[in-house]
Amino acid sequence: MNKNQVLLLIKKVRDHSPKRNFPQMFDLLIKLKNLDLKKPEQKVDVFVSLPHSLGKKIKTCAFVDAQLETKAKESFNTVILKSDFAKYKGNVKSIRKLASSHSFFVAQAELMGQIATIFGKTLGSRGLMPNPKAGCVVPSSVLSLKSLVEKLEKTVHLQTKNELSIKAPFGLESLSDDQLADNLLVLYQTLLKSLSQEHNNVQSVSLKLTMGPLFTLNDEKNTNMEKK
Repeated sequence: MNKNQVLLLIKKVRDHSPKRNFPQMFDLLIKLKNLDLKKPEQKVDVFVSLPHSLGKKIKTCAFVDAQLETKAKESFNTVILKSDFAKYKGNVKSIRKLASSHSFFVAQAELMGQIATIFGKTLGSRGLMPNPKAGCVVPSSVLSLKSLVEKLEKTVHLQTKNELSIKAPFGLESLSDDQLADNLLVLYQTLLKSLSQEHNNVQSVSLKLTMGPLFTLNDEKNTNMEKK
């Protein structure tokens, strides 16, 4: 499938989805096959940097000590200092509130052990632990955190959990069709590279708006998406 075909499908989703009083997110839903998720090497766990922002601001949280306090407060919505960790120990309600209100968590590398002990159970179960694959574990010597936050605003996590499927946002409907198509193709092509059999591990590819119906590509188009 080439970009023109993607653009036609995005237009179809727009034209045949109910209008809402809020900007909806375009979601990519992919069903996988011929994978054994009990084998770690067959799981999908990859962070994708999109060519365009998703179109909405995300909330980020940083775990740092005094060395990075000033830099973190310049860029992050929430900053939790090492000296404040004790307030969260055993306070599951507060940690859950943090997890529900932030898209990414960044950690100063030296603090990862304490973060895992206090926040790990809740953040880990939601796939939100600071992840070095996304650049979310930083040294205390980092010069700036602003560029990391800007990158995270265009980052999507593709992950299989307990099902052979992946759901990922690729942009608000307020984005142009061209931007949406660019984001979708980068997501799909990056996913293929993480699969042992590439397109042969893909059962179906579908698009939808948040509150809209699902539009599924046929198998023939799926297998050609990465070739053209």
